[in-house]
Amino acid sequence: MTDDDIRELRAVAHPIRLRILSLLTGTAMSAAEVARELDLTHANASYHLRLLLESGSIVEAGEERIRGGVAKRYRYPHEDRGKDRRLVTTESRVAEVRALAQELERRVRQRKRNTPSQLSDLDGWVPPEVADRVRELLMEASVLMHDHNRPPRSPGTVHVSATSWIFEMTRKAR
Repeated sequence: MTDDDIRELRAVAHPIRLRILSLLTGTAMSAAEVARELDLTHANASYHLRLLLESGSIVEAGEERIRGGVAKRYRYPHEDRGKDRRLVTTESRVAEVRALAQELERRVRQRKRNTPSQLSDLDGWVPPEVADRVRELLMEASVLMHDHNRPPRSPGTVHVSATSWIFEMTRKAR
């Protein structure tokens, strides 16, 4: 694992930074806007954005003039996800999953009761063509959600949480 791999892993393996990536999927935002949305200090938001930027997880998306100053805006280039990715190790995935588990717990506690939802979990055996089709459908759903994500509280939108993952398991010896 290279230093760049470790830097990227550390950047995304944190619940606040996962939330920032979600926010920056729908729109470019400044550190001040991220801080307000996530109820962070401006310094804390800037720190997390800097780590994400240095790891290559987000990109600069221009600047805006604010009260005589200049604020950088950042975005998560979700359309590039999966392209030219660094080596992903089991250890890096485990760290991401731990951070995601913390974030999912926060989201579940915040979920709106008595509205449609779907939870599915399976550790099972299916034909390869079924696994391939499910993977395709999950990718299609992920692209659809990311492409239509909007800035927080945009008119005509609802706040949702969507997480899915499918992977082939190794066969254990009996």
